[in-house]
Amino acid sequence: MGRIPPATRDTVPSGQTAEFDQLLAGAGSVPLVGPGSILWHVPKAQLAATALNQYLRNDSSLSAKVLELAMLVTARENDCMYVWNAHAASARAAGVPGAVVDALRDRKELPPLAPDEAAVINYGQEFYRTHRVSRGAFQAAIEQFGTQGLVELTVTMGNYALIAFAVNAFDSDLPADRTEPVLPA
Repeated sequence: MGRIPPATRDTVPSGQTAEFDQLLAGAGSVPLVGPGSILWHVPKAQLAATALNQYLRNDSSLSAKVLELAMLVTARENDCMYVWNAHAASARAAGVPGAVVDALRDRKELPPLAPDEAAVINYGQEFYRTHRVSRGAFQAAIEQFGTQGLVELTVTMGNYALIAFAVNAFDSDLPADRTEPVLPA
């Protein structure tokens, strides 16, 4: 059980009940695990997060493979089991080689990478480990994805860092139907 109970119409900020009702109408029920189980406590924040996720998934110039890999790098660098579990199988299905997924999960040496994979992994790992991106990692990423794509890659990683922060801080449970091994701590 996470650190807070699921949101209800009575527990959200009084000025945000209309947004709670809007979320509930779309989803049918309050999420019991994951970022929704946390962000629904502030419905306006949940709506903003949903809008950003929808843009990234539906309107981004980046491929599903690149987006899913960015999510995995972010999940692993933040030791976020929830995001990892939610995206490892999707990453494989989107074309991220299983050997890359497994090496990231286990923090093992990476197999040979395609240029787009190397650009995503180097860019994300450098930032999360040093809080900066070197000129070389930046140049490789901008050459792969262009300005729009690199902004979207950065926003994707930042968005999933927000999600990782929320689910890790609030100790959200993993879904009961998880399919991926948990991250080694």
